[in-house]
Amino acid sequence: MDHLPAGTHPCSCTRKRHTAKLVVLTGGPGGGKTAILEMARRYFCRHVVLLPEAASIVFSGGFPRLSNDAGHRASQHAIFAIQREMERLALAIDDAAVILCDRGTLDGLAYWPGTSRGLFGAHGTTLHEELARYAAVIHVETAGPEAYQRVGTRLETVEEARKIDARIRKAWDKHPLRYVISSSSNFLDKATVALELVRTQMPDCCRSHPHVPKS
Repeated sequence: MDHLPAGTHPCSCTRKRHTAKLVVLTGGPGGGKTAILEMARRYFCRHVVLLPEAASIVFSGGFPRLSNDAGHRASQHAIFAIQREMERLALAIDDAAVILCDRGTLDGLAYWPGTSRGLFGAHGTTLHEELARYAAVIHVETAGPEAYQRVGTRLETVEEARKIDARIRKAWDKHPLRYVISSSSNFLDKATVALELVRTQMPDCCRSHPHVPKS
């Protein structure tokens, strides 16, 4: 792939440039983020750019996955750097209106053995600056035991996943526009709400084009 993926739904918008917003789709493992992102690709237009998960890029590429503090710090520094560079690339796309991120830079705090200053200070930024980067945060809670699945690079049990979900939720607590979609909803309901929240971040010229599914 030599380009960032984007929505494929037809759009008649003729604007050559938009002011792009970063929108985070986050939550613990097993919440349905991957499926929601695939739905976003089909339901939104080309002005919605989708960023893959930086952690998956790091670990699927062979980065050592050590369970000690040094390992957690090293992997989170790598994930942070890749996340920021992908965001930088997406923000440089002239016709991008919404950049839908599979997690954001604050997700690393759920795995970081220390304070936010230790993670962000090493990259010349702060918690406040990172929160301000994102226009909205959509948190999809980890599924309950009856629906949780361990697939791909996911190593966590459902109990571990729900603890991670809680830590991620805490990491984003101070964001002024953070939505939480409950795990008690069925997947289609969760997806419909998530896609509608993304749609509200789109410019008026694109907002009428998405075909958001009905639950």
